[in-house]
Amino acid sequence: MQKKLASIIFSTRLTATLFIVFAIAMAVGTLVDASSETSPTPYSRALIYNAWWFEAIMGLFVVNFLGNIVRFKMFSKEKATTLVIHLSFILILVGAFVTRYIGYEGVMQINEGDTSNEILSEFAYLNVFIDGDYVIDGQQQRLKLAPKKMDLSQRLSNHFSISKTYNQTPVTITYKDFIKGATKGMIEDPGGEGYLKIVEAGDGTRHDHYVKVGEVSNIHNILFAVNKPTKGAINIFYDEQSQEYQIQSSFAGEYMRMADQQKGIVIKDSLQNLQLRSLYQMAAMAFVIPDPVVNGRMGIIKATKDAPAVTNALILNVSSGGQTKTLELLGGRGSTPSPVKVDVNGLEVYATYGSKTIELPFSITLNDFIAEKYPGTEKSYKSFKSKVTVNNADGTFQEEEIFMNNVLDKEGFRFFQSGFQPDEKGTILAVNHDMWGTWITYIGYFLLYFGLMAILFDRNSRFGNLKKYLEKIKKKKKLLACLAMLFMSTVAVSQTDNHQHVTTINTQIDSLINANAVSKEHAAAFARLVIQDNGRMKPISTFASELIRKVSGSDTYNGLDANQVFMSVTQFPRLWSQVPIIKLKRGNDSIRDIVGVPKGTKTIALIDLFDKDVNFKLDPYLEAATSTNTPNQFQKDFIKAYESYYIFNQALGGSILKIFPVPADPGNKWVSYPELNESAIKGQDSMFTKTALPLYFNSLSAAKASNDYTKPNEILSLIRAYQKKHGSEVLPSDSKISAEIAYNKINIFNRLFRYFTLFGVLMFIGIIIQIFKEGPLVNGFVKVCKIVIWSFFIAMTLGLIARWYISGHAPWTDAYESIIYVAWATVFFGLAFGRKSDLTVASTAFVAAIILWVANQNWLDPAISTLVPVLDSYWLMIHVAVIVASYGPFTLGMILGVTVLILMILTNSANKAKMDLNIKELTTINELALTVGLVMLTIGNFLGGQWANESWGRYWGWDPKETWALISIMIYAFVIHMRLVPGLRGKWIYNVASIAAYGSIMMTYFGVNFYLTGLHSYASGDVPVTPSFVYYLVAFLVVLAIVSYLFYKKQYMKKG
Repeated sequence: MQKKLASIIFSTRLTATLFIVFAIAMAVGTLVDASSETSPTPYSRALIYNAWWFEAIMGLFVVNFLGNIVRFKMFSKEKATTLVIHLSFILILVGAFVTRYIGYEGVMQINEGDTSNEILSEFAYLNVFIDGDYVIDGQQQRLKLAPKKMDLSQRLSNHFSISKTYNQTPVTITYKDFIKGATKGMIEDPGGEGYLKIVEAGDGTRHDHYVKVGEVSNIHNILFAVNKPTKGAINIFYDEQSQEYQIQSSFAGEYMRMADQQKGIVIKDSLQNLQLRSLYQMAAMAFVIPDPVVNGRMGIIKATKDAPAVTNALILNVSSGGQTKTLELLGGRGSTPSPVKVDVNGLEVYATYGSKTIELPFSITLNDFIAEKYPGTEKSYKSFKSKVTVNNADGTFQEEEIFMNNVLDKEGFRFFQSGFQPDEKGTILAVNHDMWGTWITYIGYFLLYFGLMAILFDRNSRFGNLKKYLEKIKKKKKLLACLAMLFMSTVAVSQTDNHQHVTTINTQIDSLINANAVSKEHAAAFARLVIQDNGRMKPISTFASELIRKVSGSDTYNGLDANQVFMSVTQFPRLWSQVPIIKLKRGNDSIRDIVGVPKGTKTIALIDLFDKDVNFKLDPYLEAATSTNTPNQFQKDFIKAYESYYIFNQALGGSILKIFPVPADPGNKWVSYPELNESAIKGQDSMFTKTALPLYFNSLSAAKASNDYTKPNEILSLIRAYQKKHGSEVLPSDSKISAEIAYNKINIFNRLFRYFTLFGVLMFIGIIIQIFKEGPLVNGFVKVCKIVIWSFFIAMTLGLIARWYISGHAPWTDAYESIIYVAWATVFFGLAFGRKSDLTVASTAFVAAIILWVANQNWLDPAISTLVPVLDSYWLMIHVAVIVASYGPFTLGMILGVTVLILMILTNSANKAKMDLNIKELTTINELALTVGLVMLTIGNFLGGQWANESWGRYWGWDPKETWALISIMIYAFVIHMRLVPGLRGKWIYNVASIAAYGSIMMTYFGVNFYLTGLHSYASGDVPVTPSFVYYLVAFLVVLAIVSYLFYKKQYMKKG
């Protein structure tokens, strides 16, 4: 019995099963939170991540790995790398258990000048104590209950019951209800007491207050009294019979009746009629009494969308001696509410629902909080840090700074810069106490990095054996039918929809635009001016291209380049308001019907969006489209059309051309010409900025007629000098401006999409010809194609380097950048593995073309943007570079899997020997590629854990992005280990699995960004929800797998 149990627990079948079950469980955990604001939620934690069975899976992993270490005798020198990898995962899992059950987290909030030695726990707790008549030695005895951790959700039953005895009197506390986003408010009850509602917004946020009839309330240090005359208060009198209201205020003021805007004054100490639903202003306060007195009671209610609340409510039933009372607790994580009392059966039961206060063995004083913004922005933060003093118990102290990626370590506690108060006068520090869990996990990470890298170089590893096996395979390939099929599919996929711009503008306006356009040379000179765009400093050349592409889908118009178009738009806004340049999405005729243009119209003018009364035609539909978190495609198209209108309208108004730096502005703010009157530019600088652009545009008319741009060029030189004088702190260097303009002009990645397609096809043709007749000419042709593809890879590398130099950060931080980086990594690994396989190189070119085509579609924005603070990290650079690069070999493995299935279909008795050789070669290359990809993905994902730990103090938090990366690791680990599982061995099932597994990569990269919620929102772009071609592609792959299996079964599976 023991041997049978051991054979099951230590079997490779169980290993494979655990890989799949663990992956499915994690996938469900992310999907159940898809509609939530964040992830994980209490619901997914209770259902998946903190469930006993989920931890049992991880425990089985540890036992299974230990058993396999003994079973496969991994203590030998030949299997040392495999031993290290298994030990590393055991340590990582053990570290996770230590973190879960020993470590804890919290938060510390301090205002400038204050000192604190307390943190609030990450989770909320229910604390209860009971007082009664039980006395010992003259001291009343209090019964304190152990704090109960509360991780509640409206999607869970949450039921619990606590039974205790106080001096032989039983007391039972039972869960009744949970309200997320709760606040105190009025619960109407005809039998209740009267309350008058007062609404004020002293801090800019609406607050509802209820004053009980016959009592006095203090609202922001102003007394309000209802039917209780009070000196120094705003007295309100209410006659229940006549329903009349009067006011007698100790302060003079005024009011405005909101229905008809009638105004009046409030005379101090004078009894006057009170106007309901009127705005009163007195005693430095504005308030409204919107409704008559209502009867009811004050209680806990669900907060409204207009006034959301961060607190939650826990409602309990307290029972004793046949009595049951309701106890309503307002609080939750991050709060420390006062105890709420209820009297039941002669006992006083007190309870709170909030975070547990944890005292530190030292204190921290916040000396200064510094928030640095991006130039010219109000709420776009580049970085922020806290300058603190750490006060030790022995009276010594030290000065420290805490900021993103710079952690304060102190006596086992780690402090991270988490956030700050809205007024920027206080800091929020995340606190982590998990020294043992972190160290055990980090040792596991180190062993994992070492082991995974070692298997790529160890001759005795599976990877080393695969390389030896590949050397033995015949290199000469004759794949006539297969390559013909691939060639045909390549041509079909690479056909794109070339947009033919059909202009509907009348000839007169068209002629005026071209007649007044400046020369390309001078437009290029103007485009070297620097503009401030959402915090990033860029040449107008970049912005002009982005603007025209976003509005029209092209960076040219009627023979004019983007620079000429932008200058013309700025110079002749009224003319351009009539130009049909705003692109409409193909297929949505609803917008065309609303705008009033024929079906099939591709572009419209800005004036087409307004009716004869100058009402914006899309307004009624935009409200519905923007008021939902899940707009449908119809609504998304309306939003997209509005975005194009808005940015183009800004360009016409000139407010988008922010080229004038404000002297000595602490935020390095730059302004446009229409903003000059409201800016802080004074004296001669003010005179220059107000006259420079008008003089410049006036001089262009004469320059256009004489073709002499001397005068405009002089004015441009003066504007550049002004920018250097007052904006040098953020002004890019001339070399960087030139590099960015050259980068935009070359547009290397968009060009390479076509070049890879062309030479991939040519190389396939050459390989086909080689099959018919091999000779020096065709061999040389294939070699040339291979060299050219290598040159494209070098060009991609230079393009990435240029983008890095221009943006100032690693070029893989947004959706567009990471996709072109995936293309680069795909080509890199394809060329590395394809040194002895021309078919692999041709397939690589094909895959690179597809990826670059995706990168340049309308749903991704190729703008070089600024970084949010958490992304400005060297940890990010390593983490993202490695993890995104892993998608390259996975993509290569997927395409090789498809190729092998096609080869199986084309196998017959005449070519079986040759096809078998090719299938073995490509399957071996496939496994090599997946092994490299798995090594990189695993290292990259756990490096991300280190990045997260150094950034916000948690190396693993079940965020959907990291979770799906781990799911991909589990799935590819299963694929790699299939050869060890009886019944899952064979080339067909391996190649099908390598294709199916790629779906997890697509979900990790695209799905998490666009369909799920989490911390990785900064990595997303604008993409259609599940494009239709995805369904067709999946259907094709399913059919391909079925058909290829039938041929594989016939030709390769042993009969009998």
